Amino acid sequence: MSSYPQETFYQTSFSPSSFWAKRRSIVRKNTLHTQLEILKSTGRYEAFRLKWHPAYDDGYKALFWDSDVAKWLEGACYFLAEEKDEKEDKVIDEAVKELTEMIAGAQWKDGYLNIHFTIVKPGLRFTNIRDLHELYNAGHLIEAALIHQQHYKNDLLIDPMLKYVELIHSIFGPGPDQIHGYPGHPEIELALLRLYARTGNMNSYELAKYFITERGNPHGLQGQHFYLGEAKQRNEKWGERPAGDAWPTANAFWYQQAHKPILEQESIEGHSVRAMYLLTAVADLVRIARTVKPNSGHFEAYKTACEKLWDNMVNKKMYLTGGIGSIAQWEGFGIDYFLPQGKEEGGCYAETCASIGIMMMAERMLQLDLDGKYADIMELALYNTVLGGMSQNGKEFLYENHLASCAERPSKREHWFDCACCPPNITRTFGMLGGYLWSSNVKGKDVAINVHLYNSATLSLDVDGTPVTLQQETDWPWKSSVSFTLDTTPSLNVTIRLRIPSWVQASENGSFFDLNPLPTTTIKPVKSYITLLPEYTSTHRGSPITLTFDATSFAPRFLRQHPSTNQNTLTIARGPLIYCAEDVDNDWVQDYFKSVAISANSKPKESILHDKILGDDILTVTIPGIKFGEGKYRAVMKGGFPGFQVEEVTNIQQENLSVVFIPYFYRGNRDGRGHMRVGFKSL
Repeated sequence: MSSYPQETFYQTSFSPSSFWAKRRSIVRKNTLHTQLEILKSTGRYEAFRLKWHPAYDDGYKALFWDSDVAKWLEGACYFLAEEKDEKEDKVIDEAVKELTEMIAGAQWKDGYLNIHFTIVKPGLRFTNIRDLHELYNAGHLIEAALIHQQHYKNDLLIDPMLKYVELIHSIFGPGPDQIHGYPGHPEIELALLRLYARTGNMNSYELAKYFITERGNPHGLQGQHFYLGEAKQRNEKWGERPAGDAWPTANAFWYQQAHKPILEQESIEGHSVRAMYLLTAVADLVRIARTVKPNSGHFEAYKTACEKLWDNMVNKKMYLTGGIGSIAQWEGFGIDYFLPQGKEEGGCYAETCASIGIMMMAERMLQLDLDGKYADIMELALYNTVLGGMSQNGKEFLYENHLASCAERPSKREHWFDCACCPPNITRTFGMLGGYLWSSNVKGKDVAINVHLYNSATLSLDVDGTPVTLQQETDWPWKSSVSFTLDTTPSLNVTIRLRIPSWVQASENGSFFDLNPLPTTTIKPVKSYITLLPEYTSTHRGSPITLTFDATSFAPRFLRQHPSTNQNTLTIARGPLIYCAEDVDNDWVQDYFKSVAISANSKPKESILHDKILGDDILTVTIPGIKFGEGKYRAVMKGGFPGFQVEEVTNIQQENLSVVFIPYFYRGNRDGRGHMRVGFKSL
């Protein structure tokens, strides 16, 4: 079975001066320690000692504390596992060990483990699966336990979680005395499937399968939808939800992707993080089911469902940055093509965790179908909304990723959030990042390596005692050339597949890439991957193989929104990076760039901005622009109601200027007044 980034991350070592090595070093040195201090100062760290904390007076403020701690612990273990020759971080190591002891100590005798329902709401466990995140928290604890076992080579955390899973398996399921339900916030499903892959525990597999296949059953609990029946058991009165709730109407089960069974869902709906976590698990269930029941065609229908919902999301509900979720009220998807840039323009949420979820789902879909369309979006989200969710110094974060700021929502980073899902989620994602770069399969002496992302790094495999290394050298995302060096014995047959990004431009001769040394036969991409067969890789073993894209692919280019979005805007992109403008480089701006327009016929100029924190040279882009004064158009009455017409005012006030653009991920790192925009009016 193909493995997970969480399992294979250690096979990758990053070149110290590479783009991602610098950022991961910041996480190791700054982010882990800063977040640990916040966990302690807010009460999260000590919460598993099961003592009362003032935050509990709120009732629900500490509802996610289990998951906040679990995600930090998971991220810490990834980085501790990579220390190798570096001095071990004793502060982080000791914190992980203490947390492990506290978590195990907080477990009930029957296996139950949850802070909120142990301290704040005792006696009410598993009475509100729809809203209160018990199973979501359990999922993150399972994921933390898996890497903890992998790193520490003990069962101090995995054993309590296995005991908890057995309890959950006994409570939930199709039996007459079981709860016929599933979590409002998916997460445990994907954790259970990983637990099964590690341990072979069939209860984990069956429980995940039940949660996924039962979801959306209109007759699940006494002939009615489970969430409705569960709410009635709580004496909850439908239709009387408070104003401002995430549900605009009663019974809006699309919020949890539970309005229909997954196989019947036509479009992606609801809370965007929940959608991505759920579909990641669905894709993984298909992959595992092929092994558990190779002749079962039923689960292949779930692959088709994932493909349909993915295509709807990418083609009609995704921002150019890789962000998803245009509606703040339910932190999720709107109707097709409703993609306003900011709150003042009608919406835009684009939660950082949702883009992390995109990466998760894309990686799982690549396991089912090696298609570059998934890796393209994985790269887009990683370099823009995921990376942009953390500051250069690793100490500040963004929960939302607007494409345009306004007075009510200026472009500003925060140290932490009451609902703190995003900061530790970024930490753990960067911890396992090496597992996203490539995937591999070994069958006997046949080795296949699929390269999804480019960065200076080395993949090291052990094939029955025979080492295989594949080294990348590149200045991605700034430059267009990547060199590979394969080192192994002639006894192995190594196939390498390299992704050709969809945004790559053709050269004058019509070619999208050059390969040096030249192969003896023409190589054409299949689903955006080119294949280097063993005959080729064996011939050039130990010497560089260079993949080069035309230089125009890394020149600034203009992107337009789909016409159905009704936004006549231009966005600057360069390679995998989306660009934005902020007031730090354009001190003349007073209105969040709303009155500024640019032309696709203009010639961008590049320059270098040196970042003092990481020592990076950030490529900026300067575009000629025009700033319009007030009153370019006015509405005039003609012929009585409803005879309005728009009259153009002849004395338009305008000012020629230059607009400096920076990579979207770099925004909010240099103070400023909070003015930022991605898409500009098109001249």
